[in-house]
Amino acid sequence: MSDTVHLYVFNGYADWEPAFAIAAIHNPQFQREPGRWRVRTIGERAGRSIRSMGGVAVLPDLALSELQPADSRLLILPGGPGWEDENAHRPAIDKAEAFLDAGVPIAAICGATAGLARAGRLDACAHTSNNAAAFLKGTGYAGAEHYRDDAAVRERGLITAGGMAPLEFAREIFVELGLYEDEALEAWYQLYKTGKSEYFARLQRAA
Repeated sequence: MSDTVHLYVFNGYADWEPAFAIAAIHNPQFQREPGRWRVRTIGERAGRSIRSMGGVAVLPDLALSELQPADSRLLILPGGPGWEDENAHRPAIDKAEAFLDAGVPIAAICGATAGLARAGRLDACAHTSNNAAAFLKGTGYAGAEHYRDDAAVRERGLITAGGMAPLEFAREIFVELGLYEDEALEAWYQLYKTGKSEYFARLQRAA
């Protein structure tokens, strides 16, 4: 299995939602195995620039059609426009399903959870979304009994989170990847959650 994490990008994607995760994955500092990991972007077409919700231009490294589960360690699906339309992100959902079927984890946040719900991928496993089960009811999914009112949930290779929980989303991704030792992970999370400098010192000691 590759040590590359792939981020799906599209016009208007919510760039802040995966930001903590991809920045830490790409930065070897404090990692358990520095230099092991890298981040690559995927889009519907490679080489065609898109703009994030924040107006940042991104040139996808790879097309969705080119990405194979065996070449990735994890696929991240951020929120943004279009997830309420069952056809807008169909190629990305198809790819996510291929990942799950192959046993390769995926991580979905905010609106992307609705895409997975519509595809039936949240029907039988614990999950969360935008801090209200009602957000997913419009998808017609059958997994309401498995909904958890938590910031982020990880189960059987599937990570879900609400759009207001980018830190918790990142933390679950790090656990899935084994990116940090336990003490470093907790110090990282508390540093960004509280802003207290004491956690930076703990992070340095733990790494």
